[in-house]
Amino acid sequence: MKTLLFLLATLLVAIPLVARAETYRPAMAALAVSDPSGNRNLEGFVWYPTEANGPLQLDFDSKVWQGTRVVKNAEFAHGRFPLVVLSHGMFGNAFNQAWLAAALAGRGHVVVAINHPGTSTWSRDPDQRRELWERPGDISRVIDHALIATGLGEHVDPDRIFMAGHSLGGFTAVALAGGRYDAAKLKRFCSVVPGELACGILNDWKIAQTPADRAKMEADLSDPRIRALAVFDLGGTQSFSAESLGQIDRPMLVFGAPIMNSGLTLDIESRALVDTLPQDKTLYIEPQTLSHFDFLGQCRKGGLEILAREEPGDEIICMGGGEERAAKHRMIIEAVVDFFSRS
Repeated sequence: MKTLLFLLATLLVAIPLVARAETYRPAMAALAVSDPSGNRNLEGFVWYPTEANGPLQLDFDSKVWQGTRVVKNAEFAHGRFPLVVLSHGMFGNAFNQAWLAAALAGRGHVVVAINHPGTSTWSRDPDQRRELWERPGDISRVIDHALIATGLGEHVDPDRIFMAGHSLGGFTAVALAGGRYDAAKLKRFCSVVPGELACGILNDWKIAQTPADRAKMEADLSDPRIRALAVFDLGGTQSFSAESLGQIDRPMLVFGAPIMNSGLTLDIESRALVDTLPQDKTLYIEPQTLSHFDFLGQCRKGGLEILAREEPGDEIICMGGGEERAAKHRMIIEAVVDFFSRS
């Protein structure tokens, strides 16, 4: 199956799309989704199509990361557009896939990304990390908000809702598609492969270690409103029951990154996932030079040196992160746009 899907992916990337979505300027605005309990308020951004001329300005300012030019707080273009919700990786944030969000907005999509409490750059509370079942819930709450919020809901097509996630965000996507956490299976796997990255992380976070937590983690966390999903080099595949993965009934685009600089192992992560998913619903892409961190933003000149100096060890995320990464971003954008349009 992997060979067939890889060939399909090669054709998808190599052949120019026959028809492109209408192009707009990407706009951007802040987004907040309140929690009535006050325990899990969500903050992030929405990117969307606009016909406003400008002014164009960078979506964020950073010495390390290259921003994208957007029109901030502009009026929406006329019409209803597909909604794409993004989920960042472990200790990432809503800006991590801003490059993808702006590109999708320019192609006629509404895109929302939020910071997941407990597992984001600026929110690392251990109890919120332990409540990992809340991550898929965050995405469902964002969809709820996007469909009814004044100034936003009238521009979202409720029949075209998609989701994409990177790393831990890919884990989140699989749960939203219908993957069911299986604590006993993970325990068996980790007893055989104790040094595997996800085993250590999920154990350290105390995931599903009490009966109450286990019941919440093993519940059905899927959201039937999501029509198709894109999974970017996920971690945690072995924590899902094979039966639940085999029953996922929605199209899944899965990217695997063979340049293993993150600690994830393809054979037990992305490759294992696509071997279990229904073949007729799955497209697998594994570009030879893709790395786990290529799904983050493009690094500015000198960004690697800044990280090496200020956050020793983190500079790995900017290796090959300049124009080489920008070319990979263009490939990923084309694949995602085409996959969602076909779905």
